Amino acid sequence: MKYDVAIVGGGIVGLSTAYQLLKKKKDIKLILIEKEKEVSVHQTGNNSGVIHSGIYYKPGSEKAVNCIKGYHQLLDFCKEKNIPYDLCGKLIVATDESELVGLEKLYQRGIENGLEGLKYLNSDEIKEMEPYSSGIKAILVPQTGIIDYKAVSMVLKEEVIRLGGEIALGEEVTAIEKTQTNVEISCSSKFVSSKLLINCAGLYCDKVARMAGERLDVRIIPFRGEYFYLKPEKSQMLTNLIYPVPDPNFPFLGVHFTRRITGEIEAGPNAVFAWKREGYTKTSFSLKEVWESLSWSGFRKVGLKYWKTGLGEYYRSYSKAAFVKALQKLMPAITEDDLVPAGAGVRAQACHRDGTLIDDFFIQESEVCVHVLNAPSPAATSSLSIGDTISERVIHSLNK
Repeated sequence: MKYDVAIVGGGIVGLSTAYQLLKKKKDIKLILIEKEKEVSVHQTGNNSGVIHSGIYYKPGSEKAVNCIKGYHQLLDFCKEKNIPYDLCGKLIVATDESELVGLEKLYQRGIENGLEGLKYLNSDEIKEMEPYSSGIKAILVPQTGIIDYKAVSMVLKEEVIRLGGEIALGEEVTAIEKTQTNVEISCSSKFVSSKLLINCAGLYCDKVARMAGERLDVRIIPFRGEYFYLKPEKSQMLTNLIYPVPDPNFPFLGVHFTRRITGEIEAGPNAVFAWKREGYTKTSFSLKEVWESLSWSGFRKVGLKYWKTGLGEYYRSYSKAAFVKALQKLMPAITEDDLVPAGAGVRAQACHRDGTLIDDFFIQESEVCVHVLNAPSPAATSSLSIGDTISERVIHSLNK
């Protein structure tokens, strides 16, 4: 079957890209290919459901630009489609003097990224907002919210179909061949011929890119993030969201507390190397995928540089007491008995050959392909903006 555009990957970025393309170019023939039986099963369906404000990201970076733009597009979309969300705000809390410099940098980034209403809180003001929390200084970020991104994805899926797009579920891409005029895509049970390919395959985006013949300086390294829930009778301990000051050396935000749109209180995640790209449990293992990670020179450099931090994350993974100790920095009254195991997600983190964990969105283009090779958090918040950007590039290519 022949198409103008084929999108591989049915997470929120792939769906948003399809939606934006179909809105801009109504006569486009588009197919979205997803290997699972439903959309948004992996990163989108297992994230913490936070609408990010953009405070963390370097001004002018792809994350900052797309997060701020995508934030407003997401809210407009949710209002139009009656998708529930709550702009409840959050606290970023410094618990000791050593974190104050980092807190100040975040505040300045927020101002530079155009956030209004940011406010410093002292220890008494922190207690007024979150009585069980502890800290010496905090930033109140009123723009932060909560949402169910799976619900957003299901509406996007409906919109893609309504606008004339096709969604092929249960179709794993097995081979890609580029000809002079088309990209030929072999799937589980069908063959797709398209003028352009957009790769939004998340945890397997680097494999899809290599399948298409791209030379890459990055490889996806999977990091599992594990969560606990507060027991329902303890849910009054938290009003909204409480985050630590993040470690500037890592593209992770540290363990934190999040109120879900469904009402549960979530604690976590840690960030441990996953022994399988879709490995959501401690026992999930793929020898082939472990070797792919360990044989990547960039990941070995990361491991040698940050092995102590990595061991600490693994210790917290297997020791509930250690996990709780990290949470007690933000909420000292929390005990092991207050927490019950929740699910886990796996983050597709691009690692450069030089040993850098890429801390920005990264898109690589060739003549007939667009490859989204790094789109971790805040990709869900930013998805409509990322889709907007990609769609403009694709329409320009189609109109040549």
